[in-house]
Amino acid sequence: MTHHNFAEAARRTIRLEAEAVSLLEGRIGESFDCACQLAMQCKGRVIVTGMGKSGHIGRKIAASLASTGTPSFFVHPGEASHGDLGMITDKDIVLALSNSGSTAEVITLLPLIKRMGIPLISMTGNPDSVLAQASEAHLDVSVLSEACPLGLAPTTSTTATLVMGDALAIALLEARGFTAEDFAFSHPGGALGRKLLLKVETIMHSGEALPQVKENTPLKHALLEMTTKGFGMTTVINDDGELLGVFTDGDLRRAVDQNIDINHTPIGSLTRRGCKSVHRELLAAEALKIMEDNKITALVVEDSAMHPIGVVHMHDILRAGVV
Repeated sequence: MTHHNFAEAARRTIRLEAEAVSLLEGRIGESFDCACQLAMQCKGRVIVTGMGKSGHIGRKIAASLASTGTPSFFVHPGEASHGDLGMITDKDIVLALSNSGSTAEVITLLPLIKRMGIPLISMTGNPDSVLAQASEAHLDVSVLSEACPLGLAPTTSTTATLVMGDALAIALLEARGFTAEDFAFSHPGGALGRKLLLKVETIMHSGEALPQVKENTPLKHALLEMTTKGFGMTTVINDDGELLGVFTDGDLRRAVDQNIDINHTPIGSLTRRGCKSVHRELLAAEALKIMEDNKITALVVEDSAMHPIGVVHMHDILRAGVV
């Protein structure tokens, strides 16, 4: 058996596909905007269709759209052209995929789509093709060459189409204000859904475990509270129990640098006001993002009356497997 250079073929394929994907960025313009507008205005569903490898990609794009807030399903063009297109209604739009833009089974659907008067979005590798020209919005997924040296197996072209489909799904997700909670509700069966629906109140430390001192407490006693509770911070409240801010290990280091008298200085005079706080209903995944964005490891949970009711630590969220 002759020795083939497997690694070289693999690297070349990856390089060609990466180049094809990078070209897509420059093609996002008016037509992409138009496609998004059509999908946003659609009262029904986005019906995705395509033959062969385009069909496989189409199924994935339909699944991505459906799971990110855009109702969608895949219809095989052969099935759609039989009968009266009963599964497609006049409230739907069609997203047709064809690298050549002239796939017979897809082109056969054009008169039916036009007769129903529903919008057509296409993704093809040929902007001059019949399918592209018949579309309200055409997304150019053309590639310089397939990774297959024979130019026969769809490789680079299907990757480009897949990425364009993801671009469409994410653009629509953001426009709809689709949240992690929405995503979890559309994936209720899996562990993913359970993790994403986990709320701060489920994993926060409350009651006796909550580090809390009044603003007139001497720094020395506040440090004891921090050490006992083990979060590297304490909440600071006023006489009405309202949250004034937090005092952290970092604040302590700064206080030591300034030679502050730990026996008599009230913690309130050293407290950072306006700390990051969240409500108990917040999703743990969102709390984690707030921590990462602000480079902190713990968040105070407060009620509607601004009383601290708990602390949630980054480790608790990571332990729960939210990410």
